[in-house]
Amino acid sequence: MKGVSFLATVAILALASSFVSAYDPSPLQDFCVAINDIKSGVFVNGKFCKDPAMVSANDFFFSGLNIPGNTGNKVGSNVTLVNVDKLPGLNTLGISLARLDFAPYGLNPPHTHPRGTELFGETAALAFAGLSSQNPGVITIANAVFGSVPPINLDVLIKAFQLDKNVVEYLQKAFTPN
Repeated sequence: MKGVSFLATVAILALASSFVSAYDPSPLQDFCVAINDIKSGVFVNGKFCKDPAMVSANDFFFSGLNIPGNTGNKVGSNVTLVNVDKLPGLNTLGISLARLDFAPYGLNPPHTHPRGTELFGETAALAFAGLSSQNPGVITIANAVFGSVPPINLDVLIKAFQLDKNVVEYLQKAFTPN
């Protein structure tokens, strides 16, 4: 009897699995150059698509990655992000990139990309990052924690970071937007 119920369970699972399909669908088209024209009619991945007959090489070109960014700020770094808004040909490709410039002792603050992952490579004073999204977003941790509006409860920050009240207040003042 146990063998029959086991066999029935396996048969039911086999039938149920034949109705399941989990895969990424094939793209509807080879490319979709982003355009800010709602008359286009084709809307893919959050952007309207340029008529393929009107696409040019300039839609896949960005000049500016060869120009160093201004690193004269508090953290001593500059990020030049190239995403779908600056390079329309990236639409539907699921990628973006960034050039990071560093002053001596500069840093890229701890951060996260809520809609993408980051692959990072660097040289002595320059780094490039590849991101797995056409619009990865960025959340800088210190700004999000100490500069949030409305602010996170002081007691929560004191306990979570095990800091003195005066230190937390100082950090909140330093990171709160003007």
